[in-house]
Amino acid sequence: MRFSLHGRVTSLVVGLFLLATLLPMPGTALPTTTNQSQSGALVSDRRRPTRRFAKSGPKPPTDAECRAVFNFPCYSPQEIGAAYGVTPVLDAGYVGRGQTIVIVDSFGSPTIKADLRTFDAGYGLPDPPSLEIRAPLGPSPTFDPTNRDMIGWAVETTLDVEWAHAMAPGARIVLLTSPVSETEGVQGMPQFLALEQYALDRHLGKIISQSWGATEETLQSPDGQAVRQGFENLYQEAARENVTVLASAGDSGVANVDVNGNVYPFPTVIYPASSPWVTSVGGTSLTASTQGQYQSEVVWNDGPTNGATGGGVSALYDEPGYQKSNLPSSDQSLLGGHRGLPDVAYNADPATPILVFLSFIPGQAGYYAIGGTSEGSPQWAGIIADGNQLAHHPLGFLNPALYRIANRDESTSFHDVTTGNNSQDGITGYNATTGWDATTGWGSPRADDLLRRLIAAEG
Repeated sequence: MRFSLHGRVTSLVVGLFLLATLLPMPGTALPTTTNQSQSGALVSDRRRPTRRFAKSGPKPPTDAECRAVFNFPCYSPQEIGAAYGVTPVLDAGYVGRGQTIVIVDSFGSPTIKADLRTFDAGYGLPDPPSLEIRAPLGPSPTFDPTNRDMIGWAVETTLDVEWAHAMAPGARIVLLTSPVSETEGVQGMPQFLALEQYALDRHLGKIISQSWGATEETLQSPDGQAVRQGFENLYQEAARENVTVLASAGDSGVANVDVNGNVYPFPTVIYPASSPWVTSVGGTSLTASTQGQYQSEVVWNDGPTNGATGGGVSALYDEPGYQKSNLPSSDQSLLGGHRGLPDVAYNADPATPILVFLSFIPGQAGYYAIGGTSEGSPQWAGIIADGNQLAHHPLGFLNPALYRIANRDESTSFHDVTTGNNSQDGITGYNATTGWDATTGWGSPRADDLLRRLIAAEG
């Protein structure tokens, strides 16, 4: 599934929610059909993306304008970069130059190249050295702007491309599209596996971003086991080739669904975020100033309407050595010998959104506010591209070094998130704690320090 709330409608993307379709500038009246909470924040329909046209044109609203109209921020790339320590890296010239980020999605977006140019112009970003779109499994069906599934994947694609580029403006991007929609269970997963194998075989890039996944329990059939084993073999091959693989942890808290859309009555996690060979990215609610000054973060959990970060304990995978060696006895008791996730975190709350530029819906081109853990995987991919340039070689499989660094001195490399939980739908989830936890991992990045420590850890 693309990260939708509970995946109850399989036409939504994992980790992706539209808060409002377009943000009106001050003085622009909201449509009378807008669903608005008492706080003034737009509420997303948990069954589908909400899209409400408000302003055409290439210029995004400022964060200050969003706060004045909606009482919530709409963080720019510059603000996110400042909050997470990416700005000093970029200012030093480490912009992902010479690196390639591989993004895998169903269908893609028919307007992604033009939309990226508009997004870049709106935020003062350079165009990437290249954005290459490949469809080695065959062309996707003709885009239908009335088809919710295609719209959802086009939004996901736009988020992945625009914000991976925002964090690594000097990196090349290769977008691999599947003609089959990945929904829940095995559906669409063999095609994604084939695309990633294609990327590895052709050495397309040293970072792979995955903003999708399926509930572990839906992948226990013979076909599910076979596709998981195929991914595990691929991820281990990626590690041997120093390719970093990232995955979003999901947007349903611990309340994930079966192939019929029914919530499992016990805590669950999603795959591939649960793979021990993947760096899993959970979600937070970020508070920062309009200059991007970091103020605080909590676990993203907006209740049943607007979702919560995924995270928890895998039912399928044993605890990897990097967790056994670096997590305390309290965490060992929680994990019970199984893989815990996520490993790290990033802003994801639809109430603390970022903006994307979309133009694939006729008459509704503009900037859209968006949230979900789909934000985290491509932005971490961008940060790692910057780090690869800084290191003069690919950082590769991150988790062993991440855990060693955080275990020694987490506070210099991560913002530790210690407040909140990811309970959903009456299913008790996991609490944030000091240090690693099963909601936000080690926390969000202090990228300028973290990248240098990752490079030093290799020595």
